[in-house]
Amino acid sequence: MTAIRCCALVSRFADLRVAESAAVLAEHLGRRGLEVIALAEEASRLPGIGAQFVSEQELGERAQLVIAIGGDGTLLYAARLVAGRSTPLLGVNRGRLGFLTDVMPEDMLSSVDAALEGQCQRDERPLLIAELVVQGGEKLAGLALNDIVLQTHRSGHLIDFETWINGRFVNSHGGDGLVVASATGSTAYALSCGGPIVEPGLDVVVVAPICPHTLSDRPILVSATSIIEVRLIDRPDSTAEVACDGRVLGKLNSR
Repeated sequence: MTAIRCCALVSRFADLRVAESAAVLAEHLGRRGLEVIALAEEASRLPGIGAQFVSEQELGERAQLVIAIGGDGTLLYAARLVAGRSTPLLGVNRGRLGFLTDVMPEDMLSSVDAALEGQCQRDERPLLIAELVVQGGEKLAGLALNDIVLQTHRSGHLIDFETWINGRFVNSHGGDGLVVASATGSTAYALSCGGPIVEPGLDVVVVAPICPHTLSDRPILVSATSIIEVRLIDRPDSTAEVACDGRVLGKLNSR
């Protein structure tokens, strides 16, 4: 393992508890002789912690270890910054959920030291890839660690859509949308849709309808290598949004 020289701190530092943890971490890392970087937008909230403030792109390029301080949403944001790289992520739980950020504040420094000394078990997680074809044929691409979600953006209105897997028709659906979740994301939105909790090492994807308007439309598991295609059925004002880990990618319209 290459020696880590540059650590990035990522979080929503508006929370006082998070800012305090970030300051403690920055001081600890500095004493170890490591370079500490954080996002430029956090500079005003973290005065005097000894970090260098950089852009999202520069953080992704320079960080050799990313420490996400907050909840699972913070870690998902940090994962986007280093997507496509082999940069390790460590999550310190200062948020509401802690499925991904499982290091407690009292164990923060010892866990960081263990990571720096190569004493942590590295757990690799796959990313989901979304490709959205919008009007005019333009293609938008997105990545997700947890899930890709198709959902109606008009409250009280159903959407009708079809699912195809590896080129084969699977089902017609009517409801609020669809969650396609990785094993990592099976404890997130998909769980609320009745999907199973999947052991992270399993190479599968959860396909879970959101509030389906039929008793027979249930979540299914498919291979993680599957190509899942969703097509809106042409209806008046039939539009939906596609989001990757809660970040809107764009609108899907019927063909």
